[in-house]
Parts: sequence; structure tokens; C-alpha cells
Amino acid sequence: MVALSQNKHVSINRYLIQNRPDSTSPSAHHRYEPDCESSPSRSGRAESLEARDGYGDMTTNGVCAAVTRRVKRICCIGAGYVGGTTCAVIASKCPNIDVVVVDINEERIRAWRSDNLPIYEPSLREHVILSRDGELDRPPNLSFSTNVDAAIEAADLIFLAVNTPTKSAGIGAGHALDIGYIESGVRRIATSSRTDKIVVEKSTTPCRTAEFVREILAASGRPGVRFRVLSNPEFLAEGTAIADLLQPDRILIGSVPGDESEAQAAEALAEVYATWIPRDRIITTNLWSAELAKMAANAMLAQRISSINSISAICEATGADVSEVSHAVGLDKRIGPHMLKSSVGYGGSCFRKDVLGLAYLAESLHLPEVAAYWNHVVLINEWQKARFSKRVAACLYNTMVNKKIAVFGFAYKKNTADTRESPAISVVNQMVAERAQVSVYDPMVPEQAILNELYATHANTRDTVAKHVVIAEDPYAAARDAHAVVVLTEWDDFKVSSTPKRGSVGTTGRQPVDWQQVFSLMTKPSFVFDGRNVLDHAALEQMGFNVECIGKRKSAASPGFR
Repeated sequence: MVALSQNKHVSINRYLIQNRPDSTSPSAHHRYEPDCESSPSRSGRAESLEARDGYGDMTTNGVCAAVTRRVKRICCIGAGYVGGTTCAVIASKCPNIDVVVVDINEERIRAWRSDNLPIYEPSLREHVILSRDGELDRPPNLSFSTNVDAAIEAADLIFLAVNTPTKSAGIGAGHALDIGYIESGVRRIATSSRTDKIVVEKSTTPCRTAEFVREILAASGRPGVRFRVLSNPEFLAEGTAIADLLQPDRILIGSVPGDESEAQAAEALAEVYATWIPRDRIITTNLWSAELAKMAANAMLAQRISSINSISAICEATGADVSEVSHAVGLDKRIGPHMLKSSVGYGGSCFRKDVLGLAYLAESLHLPEVAAYWNHVVLINEWQKARFSKRVAACLYNTMVNKKIAVFGFAYKKNTADTRESPAISVVNQMVAERAQVSVYDPMVPEQAILNELYATHANTRDTVAKHVVIAEDPYAAARDAHAVVVLTEWDDFKVSSTPKRGSVGTTGRQPVDWQQVFSLMTKPSFVFDGRNVLDHAALEQMGFNVECIGKRKSAASPGFR
């Protein structure tokens, strides 16, 4: 059975108890409802382990049977961004391991089985097709299924890669992480497992979540079935996730210290990664350090962005250039150049969620000063977005009513179609509040995804969005008769030379923007607001644009970002 630590931390246990879903929460009743269909490419995979390779009798000297031999079968619960990308690379690099990704979302599973994958990530498609469909000399070893129970039963190792969003109701709403889906998945593992398992946290979780995971498995599992719980957080950046998986800075594996079986479980997972990753990049820690490291890493990355954005405001007030300041600061080897690019603000599913989660964790541990510090990282980010929006309004003579504004980019960063927490949402919403006519163009984000983000804003109704927002098919349709172009995503298509070579294409496979043509289509005077500081400002000004950017002071006649 799972041996629980006797040195429990009362405060953190209170955090975990308070942030489990209550009986009225949808996630409290969230169940993985499997169908009876196996993945068509993996017929017969779900047969019980007792019938294969003598797995039925494997407990040896009290050691979890799943760790006494190499991992041959992996199940990943959660077919989202983390589960899909991670398992695609593991399957492609480990052809001798069968990998099944399961989810109760049938539409998502169908998408993973199709040629139209549910997420966009450079090089992901190649890894999925190789492992899912196979080749003449390489049988397929990656499948996607809604048959959750069978996949759990057949697996040696199970990844938990489910969503842990910020709580929307109850204690800690707006700050704490909702770990209801984690609990649901753990209970499903406990009831579906008839042989020993290694259970691996992939999702971002509050520190010491594994304690309640171990508790539930010990209390709810079948008699004689042993579980070993590891933390293996992901450190993926959208847009470079496949590269991050193929050549990671580190692979972190956390286990309970001083337990031989736990150490063996960690080694079994390390052997999977060691197939293609050097051993010196595979780091083992205690379980709680691994859980905290992911949240701390994201918080520190977000803190660097908020720090340089705060400096950008000082630059605008003094005449300093934030690009020059960040370059000078980044040359210091103690600091380095990464994540010092001033912009309209950070976005994505992790930064805001993890910083707020870390702040709430600090509050739960009675560390108000620590909580206040991290909360201000988020406040600076919100302030930067509001500051940028006010700048647009001020330059357009303090009114946007019925003025057409072209928005270039809606994804929160380039090389992804992800719009979660994108700064574009706040900026466009402010334009709608100012009764502007907004035309949005993004080369990768589907129209419905953009509209759904705007519908989700409480201040907007569908009628309001329909009245003020249209989605353009190309940048020229967006820019026609516009008073301003607002660049909110740093797509390479937007920052290519102002006189692109004929036939050249950007990273999205599309022609780069011809800014001279954009200028010819716009209402005069024509403004460009560079929310990412990626454009050739001098070239644009030479064409006739009025260019406004972050962290650089304009003439006295031009209002600053204040």
C-alpha cells in the first residue's frame, strides 16, 4: 500500500481540501465516460495485462510490480496540449512502447485520429503521423481513444495531463487552481487498475497535491494493487513545444525520498526519456520540489516580462529606449537576455494561472508579503494592456466611435493558434467598449475561436460583438479604410521587410504583409501601433505611417503610454 508521510503540513492540506470541487461543482461530478471503441490502429491493445507477458503475478518483496521491469505501455489521461504533444514525441522516439492517449471528449479524439489535428504546433503533425499511422518497417504505437478504463488497465505507467484551471467559484475563486479534474482522474485510475501502476503528475498542480493523490489511491484502489506516484512537470513553450521535447533544458522527475520502490519508479520513467535525452539532463528531486518547480518557473518568467514592461513606462517618460535598455541589461551574464522583450503583455494558459496559484499558495501558508509580491506581477500585466489601449485611443484624438481599427494577430504568441489569456482579448474588448469597428486578422486562429473569446467577456453580448467585430480573411481586407493597424501577435508574416520579395512566404506558409499596400488602403493619417516591438519603425514612417510603439518616447505632440 502507499505509505503516507506522517509530517503533514496543516496549511497546505487546508489549501488542498478547500480547493477540491464541492458537490455542486461540475468538476466534482466529472467522469470519464468510456465508449466501447478502441483506436482503429491499435486493435486488441486493451486486453488485460494478466493475459500478456505474465503480468498477472508481479509483486516482488513488497516492491510495486510496475517498477520491476521496463515500461512497455503508457496511458495518458488528457488529450489536450500537454498530453498530445508529449505522447506524440515519446511514441515517435520509443517505437517499442505502446502509447494510448485517452479523453472523454469524443470530438477531440476524432481530431487526433484525423488529418486535422486539434492543436497547431510546428512539427507536431510529422511526429503524430509517424507514430499513429506507422510506416512499412515501423508499426504504429500511438493511438487515441475514449476507452479510458481499458487503457488504464493495460498500462504500466499513467500520465495525468488534465486541465487545472483557475477556480471560478468557491473558496479561492480567481486565484487557486481547480484540481477537480486531477481528483476525477485519480479515482478512475484507482477503480480501473487491477495491476500495479506508476502514476505521473504532468499537470501543473499546487505543491503537495501528490499527497492527496497517494491518499486516494491507497483508500480506493483494489486490494493488493500498489501505486507509485511521481511528479514530472512539463516545461513546454507553445510554438516551440516539439523542440523543447526533443532537446529539453531538463527533465524533472520527483519522487518520495528514502523509498526504494519510489526511486525505482523514477528510474523507470527516466529510462523512457533516456532513449533520446542525455542522462545529465534528467534530474531527480523530491516529490514536492518537482511540483513547486513548474509553478515557480512560470512565475519567474512572467515576473521578467512584467519587470521589463514596468521599465518600458519609465522609458516613455524619460526618453530612454526600452530595446536598448533590455539589450544592455541582458548582456549581464547574471541576468541573460531571455524574456526581456517589452510588449503589450503576456498571455497563454499558464503564466497568469500559475502566478495567481503561487500567490494563493503563499496566502494559504500565511505568507502575505510573498503573496502580494506575486500578485503584483499579474497587476503589472493587466496595467500594461490597459495602458496600451489608452494609448491607441489618445492617438486617435480620444475617440474611436465608428472608426475602423485593424487588429493584426489574435493568438497570444506566434507559432500557435492558442488564444487563451491573449492580450488581444483585452485590447479588442476595450475597442468594442469605445464603439470602434474592429477588423481582426490572424493567419492561424479560426474565426470561431476569436469570437468565442470575445463572447466569453461578461461585458459583451453576441449582438455587441456582431455589431462591432468582423474577422478578415487577409490583412488587406482588415486594413481597408482603417484608421489604425494594431499589431498584437509577433507573427513573422507581419515583420518581414516592408518590400517583400515576390513569392516569399512567412512561417505560416502565407505571403508576408506588404506594408506599402496596407498604407495605400488606409484612411489618412494612418497609424500603426506595434504592441510587440517587432516592426521596422523607420521604414514604416518613411512610407507615411504614424508609428507608435512600447517603451520609446515620441514627439511632444504625441501622448505617451501613461
